[in-house]
Amino acid sequence: MLKNKPKKPYNTGKINIIYGLHAVKAALLNNQREHHELLISENNNKISNNYRSKIKKITVLNQKDFKKLYGSEKSTQGIVLKTKDFERPSLEQFLKNENFNNRSVVVALDQITDPQNIGSIMRSCALFNCKGILVAKDNSPDLTPSLYKAASGAAEIVNYFRVTNLKRSISELKKYGYWAYGFDSSENQKSYNLNYSKKSILVFGSEGKGMRDLVKKECDEIIKLKIQPNLNFQIDSLNVSNAASIALYEFFNS
Repeated sequence: MLKNKPKKPYNTGKINIIYGLHAVKAALLNNQREHHELLISENNNKISNNYRSKIKKITVLNQKDFKKLYGSEKSTQGIVLKTKDFERPSLEQFLKNENFNNRSVVVALDQITDPQNIGSIMRSCALFNCKGILVAKDNSPDLTPSLYKAASGAAEIVNYFRVTNLKRSISELKKYGYWAYGFDSSENQKSYNLNYSKKSILVFGSEGKGMRDLVKKECDEIIKLKIQPNLNFQIDSLNVSNAASIALYEFFNS
């Protein structure tokens, strides 16, 4: 169990740059944040006065200046928020405060580096009541503007645990009654019917390489989702964010 003193909450104290309509709206609604400035392009009328009232400093930029500072409006949707990050619990604090009489699911991502994939998985976590995402610091992104946008607001409510050693953290969760399910599309892996434990860890590896052996050995079961490959066009696996959504849906409805 936890022998060491729990780590302090994750809070960089730095100013986050968040862009994208849904991500910015969610951040503005988060009372734990300290907002500094909302920047919008002159043609942006997508954000209502209800959201504008959440922040005192609003700067309207013409399209040329906005593009110079933040790039194309296609990616930012013409809206950028400068806001201070809020305190996020460490894994140790999460385990200390968790109600272990309830059902709980955590997603562990092994060497998945694409912010778009992680953001999409985070959004699914928010929809299917997942407690958090577990990643290794050395092989995963921090909460970047592109990750915030891909998460579409979910980064405000889903824990994002960046740990030093993923295998060790999975092992620590198992001491608290979690059962680890590793998802692998390899041909030599047996397919299982999903029959989740009350407390589950869903482990996914990077596309192509999959889970590392040391992480796979920490899993209690290896699952291969049942799909119908199209061999003519070499479509034989799911995107990791899609696979995670299916797995979370099955847990949510189990």
